[in-house]
Amino acid sequence: MALKEESQELNETEDKDQNENQHDFKTEEKSIGCSQNEKNSTPKKYKKMQRTTLNCQKRIHTGEKHFTCRKCGEIFNNKDSLKVHKKIHIEKKLSICCQCGKSFTQKSHLNIHMRIHTGERPYTCKLCGKGFRRKGQLKNHMTVHTGERPHVCIQCGKNFTQKKNLDVHMRIHTGEKPYTCEQCGKNFMRSGDIKTHMRVHTGVKPYTCKQCGKSFTRQENFKTHVRVHTGERPFICGPCGRSFLYKESLNYHMRIHSRENSFACHRCQRRFTDTDQLQDHVKIHIGEKLFMCHHCGKSFINNANLENHMRVHKGERSFTCPHCGRSFTSKRNLKIHESAHRRKIHIFKQTETSFAN
Repeated sequence: MALKEESQELNETEDKDQNENQHDFKTEEKSIGCSQNEKNSTPKKYKKMQRTTLNCQKRIHTGEKHFTCRKCGEIFNNKDSLKVHKKIHIEKKLSICCQCGKSFTQKSHLNIHMRIHTGERPYTCKLCGKGFRRKGQLKNHMTVHTGERPHVCIQCGKNFTQKKNLDVHMRIHTGEKPYTCEQCGKNFMRSGDIKTHMRVHTGVKPYTCKQCGKSFTRQENFKTHVRVHTGERPFICGPCGRSFLYKESLNYHMRIHSRENSFACHRCQRRFTDTDQLQDHVKIHIGEKLFMCHHCGKSFINNANLENHMRVHKGERSFTCPHCGRSFTSKRNLKIHESAHRRKIHIFKQTETSFAN
């Protein structure tokens, strides 16, 4: 009886061990199967992630926008941009600048903005030492040194370092002028142009010359004016070496060398380099002399001739001969006088040559 019980107990133990082994095997099989499924599903997830990134990049280049803000209707290229935008509508989470009161949806944007007030420029160009407030600004600046201009206009082939510059340039071809003056209705291509234009209405002239106190609305006009005091003439003619204060003056001067006389008189067919000269010439034919001397009543076709004439009454002789020191009231009289010196020099040289022979 004891043996029978012992035998039965051993059989139960074997069955239990067998069941446990079978359970372990199933568990192992399940885990193996699970890992295989994970292994198979991982490439699918990766491919899906790749497709999402690729689609997002395509939208950036094509300008396609799918994500719309329900509050204001603005459309975005990707979901992340929409999330950032939504914070604009949450007023209580705005970060406000204590200096100027400007508000930002993100604290990081406020920190970058504060550099305008502090003057901090943490990103420095290693080649020229110029500092920048943002990392992106430094990156764009580096194209100046590398000469890289990746953004090309499909209309005229002009290259640009930044896409935003290309976008502004494209308005030349499309004729788009998105910035309108509320006071006079004049349209502009750039936001900077309308800001400068507004000074016409406000009377603000922020650029003042320290030498003479004259003020200007535009910085480029101020820089050009300073050259009057410094004597700088940066625009030099290649053929003759003559220098000019303005680029327009150089372009006008170059017509002398190219013999370009585009403006013809319809009466005598005489040609001129610009419309002003042509208009003065036409007055000869019609006898129009609008500029009158108040001393003697003599009339002239243009103001320049009147000013030359006024020197006769004033006794002013501004044009001096470098050879003999004689002075004249007009440049024309000086040139006639100088031609006499050139003839004398020519005769003297001929005489010297004949004596030498």
